[in-house]
Amino acid sequence: MEMEFSGEVWFWRGPAPWHFVTVPEPQCQAIADASAVLTYGWGMIPVTARIGGTDWVTSLWPKDGRYIVPVKTKVRQAERIELGDQVTVRLTI
Repeated sequence: MEMEFSGEVWFWRGPAPWHFVTVPEPQCQAIADASAVLTYGWGMIPVTARIGGTDWVTSLWPKDGRYIVPVKTKVRQAERIELGDQVTVRLTI
């Protein structure tokens, strides 16, 4: 399954702070519909993500009935992404 969407980069200040992009509702529904065969536990869905020219392997995290994409520091640095930027994310699930 492949999908592309745009979203704002936001920051979670929890015990392990991280930057994320939230997957829009229509794409979340498609992922949820297939999640039983995709998840490896705790609702996590393995994906290959791409922003700009940078690919990385990660997992979608379930949050508040949706999914969020963690954006690694190396990706933010390579693509010059700042907090609050709108980015286009491509996922291969």
